[in-house]
Amino acid sequence: MSDELRETFFLECQELLEALEAGLLDLSNGEADDVDETIAAVFRAVHSVKGGAGAFALDKLVRLAHKFETALDGAREKRLELTPDVMKLFLLSADALNDRVRAEQVGDTPDEAREAEIIGQLSAIIGEEADDSADAEEDPSSSGGFEPMALDFGGDLGIGAEDAPPPADELEQAPPVSPAEQSTGDNSDAGGFILHIEASAGFYQRGGDITLLLRALRVLGEIQTTCDADALPPIDLLNPLEPALRWRVHLKEDTDEAAVREIFEFVMDDCEVEIQPASKPGVPADSGTVQTDQPAETSSAATSPAPPKEPTAPSGAPSSSNEQTAAAAPSVQIPASASAPQEAKTVPAPDTKAKAAAEPPKQTIRVDLDRIEQLINLVGELVINQAMLAQRMGETDLVQDQAIADGLDEFRLLTRDIQESVMAIRAQPVKPLFQRMARIVREAAHATGKDVRLVTSGEWTEVDKTIVERLSDPLTHMIRNAVDHGLENGDVRRNSGKPEQGVVTLSASHRSGRIIIDVADDGAGINREKVKAIAISKGLLPADAQPTEAEIDNLLFAPGFSTSAEVSDLSGRGVGMDVVKKAIQALGGRTSITSAPGRGSTFSISLPLTLAVLDGIVVSFADQTAVLPLSNVIETLRPSTADIKRIGSGAHVVLVRGAPLPVIDVGDQLGFRERLNELDDKVFIIVENHESDPHALVVDDIHDQRQVVIKGLEANYGETRGVSAATILGDGRIALILDVDVLVEDARSTPQAATLAMTG
Repeated sequence: MSDELRETFFLECQELLEALEAGLLDLSNGEADDVDETIAAVFRAVHSVKGGAGAFALDKLVRLAHKFETALDGAREKRLELTPDVMKLFLLSADALNDRVRAEQVGDTPDEAREAEIIGQLSAIIGEEADDSADAEEDPSSSGGFEPMALDFGGDLGIGAEDAPPPADELEQAPPVSPAEQSTGDNSDAGGFILHIEASAGFYQRGGDITLLLRALRVLGEIQTTCDADALPPIDLLNPLEPALRWRVHLKEDTDEAAVREIFEFVMDDCEVEIQPASKPGVPADSGTVQTDQPAETSSAATSPAPPKEPTAPSGAPSSSNEQTAAAAPSVQIPASASAPQEAKTVPAPDTKAKAAAEPPKQTIRVDLDRIEQLINLVGELVINQAMLAQRMGETDLVQDQAIADGLDEFRLLTRDIQESVMAIRAQPVKPLFQRMARIVREAAHATGKDVRLVTSGEWTEVDKTIVERLSDPLTHMIRNAVDHGLENGDVRRNSGKPEQGVVTLSASHRSGRIIIDVADDGAGINREKVKAIAISKGLLPADAQPTEAEIDNLLFAPGFSTSAEVSDLSGRGVGMDVVKKAIQALGGRTSITSAPGRGSTFSISLPLTLAVLDGIVVSFADQTAVLPLSNVIETLRPSTADIKRIGSGAHVVLVRGAPLPVIDVGDQLGFRERLNELDDKVFIIVENHESDPHALVVDDIHDQRQVVIKGLEANYGETRGVSAATILGDGRIALILDVDVLVEDARSTPQAATLAMTG
């Protein structure tokens, strides 16, 4: 069970770290809608990682998270300005935290020297001395153990010297404070909430800090805090692992209770927290707070029934309960500081909190990916059986029965709804993937000494989870290539009139039923003469070759090709872009390049939205049956003889509303028959792809439009030009799924296409 809990913790860490990086990038790029709320969200993410790490005794993770959390708290409290250098350090800290979490999960060791350097830099910006690594491991306070906590919160809570608590010897002789005085003194019950907080030993062992909770409460409004030390034993009997302090806090702001509870949602397992509305002057509280005419020795439990409690502390926690008498306990009053940020007293709870209270968050559940894969396969079989049933019914007289025909249509619609719902489970936005690329940019920029900024768009574009996972490596290579090869050095950019900071743009969009991902840079563009010379020197081109610009650009994807003269950490081995092309082709995608000298380059990836099911039209040619993806189809037509023109030796064009379109004979292109000379009785399908103008595919006939299940060919057969996959039809026959992009690409490279281009 502990292993399952540990795995759940790391899954939650992944979500928290994604939220952490997203918030830091928004702050760094100036895109945060609410800066204070974004900082608070980032702080909570680190705090949650630290709390969970303490539960599993991941001391080094706790230490790093604690330093990071302290620095973020300084930013949250406006004590630390978010300068570019600070934001850069925060992003590096997030990277280090990510590395440490991954290392703890797989039992690896991250770069501890780099981690120690980051901890030192965090200590510097928050005004602390950096912990020595060895000492920190021995010191429980730096590894999630007990943190000594003084009663003097003057410096931390922003109170002046005149408000600081008296010395300990004076506290011993201070007159006792009765529960009545604690509840009503200084109009303490004039609205708001009364909170009783009692932390267990686990709270401090996991790096908890009560002052952080008090600061968070102070952001919601003015607070008055009393420390109940009645259960504190004499100093010679004090056990630091058994905390005995209880806190009473009056939050005077009439804020939303959900906002108050949110502060404690990460420590509820380690703290006993009671929250009840405070009674206003002359108005008794609903929960029955302490009355002022009760004698001091009367227990609070006798006069004030306790409201329902939050989850209690572990059994090993000290037993300081409501039934303990607070009459003889010395108290330390901690009023809200006059020097605290002004907005802490005047800003009401954020509107987002009120919305959260009105609209509870959506329920989610974690499901093993293998179960979803099995469900996807079953839905695919359901689609095949539905098509088979429809075909069998069409071959019999039963289809004439209206009731059966209506039921068959309903079954078809239901099958489609089930398929779309199941596919939606696997669909996820590319935002987490894009966030990981931000780190790749930072690391590549550091390695090359360049100043680079990543700009993203279309992060919420959804695509199949499998595709997102398998895109990580190709995008990593493309991003590094853009930083290393695409962008110039700072002095070169200045001399050419460009900003010293280079920009890499990563975007995603849906187009024609596919997802298009572009990686663009504003660098110098591709030096095609240099590429050609290198290709000739490596034997990739003959010395007298005259390749087109597109052919030169495609040389970048050739195995072993590199424009780097030296091998570095980023490039020089000639395997990066070759890996990209193979990985994209394995996903049924295509890559393309556009580049303009002096203005940069764009590498585009075109991918299917899913690897499971597609909508297509069933066509036939040369006694073969195939499926054409519907996303590529613009229209179908049977043109008149006058609209079909023969050009050169065997090439044809068809006039569509007066515009000539190149004609591709699919049967000839795939090698099933000789090129047809007469096309009068054929069907023309106008298709498009993202790289060229529309073309007309010629087939013998169109039979049906249906949803088909994609079956890969690479594993059992091999890659075939012009064919992306296969499927099973309703009659059990196998049909090929045509790859329109490849058909058009191959047709454009033929001599007939060159003749057509010259004629056009």
